[in-house]
Amino acid sequence: MAGAMTITPTIRVQREDFDLQTEIDRLTKGRSGIGAVVTFSGLCRDEGGKLAALELEHYPGMAEAEMSRIANLAIERFKLLGLTAIHRFGKIAPRENIVLVIAAAPHRQAAFDGANFVMDYLKTSAPFWKKEHGTDGAAGDWVAAKDADDTARDKWK
Repeated sequence: MAGAMTITPTIRVQREDFDLQTEIDRLTKGRSGIGAVVTFSGLCRDEGGKLAALELEHYPGMAEAEMSRIANLAIERFKLLGLTAIHRFGKIAPRENIVLVIAAAPHRQAAFDGANFVMDYLKTSAPFWKKEHGTDGAAGDWVAAKDADDTARDKWK
């Protein structure tokens, strides 16, 4: 299509925290065609006071590649004008950020669907692993994948 602009997603896997408003501003700066911005920010729960931290590990290089693949699918499928996906790794305490997805589109439904699509695929396809650390000092098991996450992803097929 002549004159079509290629949208390149912002993908980051990082130890340090992120700032939601800063990331929204980066994504939308100078883009007057954006009519909707949907954000999803995933936080670490304290699991009723039992969780001291969630330890996240990833497969470097492969995690970013899979996040990029998912983001590009969302951009194409929902005609997004911008997309940011940031996933943290390391030990994350309750109430701290884990993941951020920002989808920008001309209209709200595409932005909602794009963000939802990305999260459903990140949960099931990106190589990240979570281990719980209890407030009692015990390191728990690695968190198993959930069938509900696969079901959520499969609705997009």
